[in-house]
Amino acid sequence: QVQLVESGGGLVQAGDSLRLSCAVSGRTFSDHGMAWFRQGPGQEREFVATINWSGSTSVYANSVKGRFAISRDNARNTVYLQMNSLKFEDTAVYYCALKPGRLENTQALAYDAWGQGTQVTVSS
Repeated sequence: QVQLVESGGGLVQAGDSLRLSCAVSGRTFSDHGMAWFRQGPGQEREFVATINWSGSTSVYANSVKGRFAISRDNARNTVYLQMNSLKFEDTAVYYCALKPGRLENTQALAYDAWGQGTQVTVSS
Protein backbone atom coordinates (compact mmCIF):
# COMPACT_ATOMS: atom_id res chain seq x y z
CA GLN A 1 0.00 0.00 0.00
CA VAL A 2 1.10 3.54 -0.65
CA GLN A 3 2.78 5.46 2.15
CA LEU A 4 3.77 9.13 2.26
CA VAL A 5 6.02 10.33 5.08
CA GLU A 6 6.72 14.04 5.53
CA SER A 7 9.66 15.48 7.42
CA GLY A 8 11.48 18.75 7.88
CA GLY A 9 8.96 20.84 9.77
CA GLY A 10 9.84 22.87 12.83
CA LEU A 11 9.80 26.19 14.62
CA VAL A 12 11.50 29.07 12.82
CA GLN A 13 11.51 32.85 12.87
CA ALA A 14 9.94 35.04 10.23
CA GLY A 15 12.32 35.40 7.29
CA ASP A 16 13.92 31.99 7.82
CA SER A 17 13.87 29.03 5.43
CA LEU A 18 12.84 25.38 5.75
CA ARG A 19 12.83 22.45 3.36
CA LEU A 20 10.12 19.84 3.69
CA SER A 21 10.54 16.34 2.30
CA CYS A 22 7.98 13.67 1.50
CA ALA A 23 9.15 10.12 0.91
CA VAL A 24 6.78 7.90 -1.07
CA SER A 25 6.64 4.12 -1.09
CA GLY A 26 4.22 1.55 -2.45
CA ARG A 27 3.65 3.20 -5.84
CA THR A 28 5.80 3.88 -8.91
CA PHE A 29 6.60 7.44 -7.88
CA SER A 30 7.37 8.74 -11.35
CA ASP A 31 3.86 7.80 -12.54
CA HIS A 32 2.23 10.38 -10.28
CA GLY A 33 1.67 14.08 -9.94
CA MET A 34 2.36 15.37 -6.43
CA ALA A 35 1.36 18.34 -4.34
CA TRP A 36 1.70 20.10 -1.02
CA PHE A 37 -1.28 21.39 0.91
CA ARG A 38 -1.46 23.07 4.30
CA GLN A 39 -3.96 23.64 7.07
CA GLY A 40 -3.53 26.50 9.49
CA PRO A 41 -5.15 26.78 12.92
CA GLY A 42 -8.92 27.06 12.52
CA GLN A 43 -8.62 27.08 8.75
CA GLU A 44 -9.53 24.75 5.92
CA ARG A 45 -6.89 22.81 4.05
CA GLU A 46 -5.49 24.88 1.19
CA PHE A 47 -3.40 24.24 -1.88
CA VAL A 48 0.27 25.28 -1.77
CA ALA A 49 2.10 23.79 -4.77
CA THR A 50 1.89 20.96 -7.28
CA ILE A 51 4.31 19.32 -9.69
CA ASN A 52 3.94 16.92 -12.61
CA TRP A 53 5.65 13.55 -12.90
CA SER A 54 8.86 14.81 -14.46
CA GLY A 55 9.18 18.06 -12.56
CA SER A 56 8.86 20.09 -15.76
CA THR A 57 5.64 21.80 -14.66
CA SER A 58 4.75 23.30 -11.29
CA VAL A 59 1.94 25.54 -10.07
CA TYR A 60 1.84 27.64 -6.90
CA ALA A 61 -0.73 29.36 -4.76
CA ASN A 62 -0.48 33.13 -5.08
CA SER A 63 0.32 33.39 -1.37
CA VAL A 64 3.60 31.46 -1.78
CA LYS A 65 4.62 32.30 -5.34
CA GLY A 66 8.19 33.56 -5.46
CA ARG A 67 8.96 32.26 -1.95
CA PHE A 68 8.32 28.50 -2.15
CA ALA A 69 9.64 25.97 -4.65
CA ILE A 70 8.40 22.44 -5.22
CA SER A 71 10.74 19.84 -6.70
CA ARG A 72 11.07 16.09 -6.94
CA ASP A 73 13.75 13.44 -7.18
CA ASN A 74 12.28 10.39 -8.90
CA ALA A 75 15.39 8.34 -8.13
CA ARG A 76 14.76 8.92 -4.41
CA ASN A 77 10.93 8.73 -4.58
CA THR A 78 10.82 12.07 -2.80
CA VAL A 79 9.10 15.41 -3.31
CA TYR A 80 10.39 18.57 -1.66
CA LEU A 81 9.06 21.97 -0.69
CA GLN A 82 11.69 24.65 -0.25
CA MET A 83 10.19 27.48 1.77
CA ASN A 84 12.03 30.81 1.90
CA SER A 85 11.17 34.16 3.49
CA LEU A 86 8.72 32.46 5.80
CA LYS A 87 5.93 34.54 7.28
CA PHE A 88 3.82 34.13 10.40
CA GLU A 89 0.85 33.30 8.19
CA ASP A 90 2.71 30.29 6.75
CA THR A 91 2.20 28.56 10.12
CA ALA A 92 0.30 25.34 9.39
CA VAL A 93 0.45 21.59 9.18
CA TYR A 94 1.86 20.77 5.76
CA TYR A 95 0.68 17.66 3.92
CA CYS A 96 2.05 16.03 0.80
CA ALA A 97 -0.35 14.28 -1.52
CA LEU A 98 -0.16 11.87 -4.46
CA LYS A 99 -2.66 11.64 -7.31
CA PRO A 100 -3.51 9.16 -10.01
CA GLY A 101 -1.87 10.08 -13.29
CA ARG A 102 1.19 12.08 -14.16
CA LEU A 103 -0.16 15.60 -14.34
CA GLU A 104 -0.20 18.31 -11.70
CA ASN A 105 -3.48 19.45 -10.11
CA THR A 106 -4.40 22.17 -7.62
CA GLN A 107 -7.56 20.48 -6.29
CA ALA A 108 -7.42 18.35 -3.14
CA LEU A 109 -10.13 16.05 -4.46
CA ALA A 110 -7.78 14.94 -7.25
CA TYR A 111 -5.44 13.27 -4.73
CA ASP A 112 -6.00 9.79 -3.33
CA ALA A 113 -3.10 9.41 -0.92
CA TRP A 114 -1.94 11.74 1.82
CA GLY A 115 0.83 11.93 4.37
CA GLN A 116 0.31 12.45 8.06
CA GLY A 117 1.51 16.06 7.98
CA THR A 118 4.42 17.99 9.43
CA GLN A 119 4.04 21.10 11.59
CA VAL A 120 5.62 24.36 10.49
CA THR A 121 5.48 27.19 13.01
CA VAL A 122 6.76 30.64 12.15
CA SER A 123 7.23 33.11 14.98
CA SER A 124 6.85 36.77 14.20
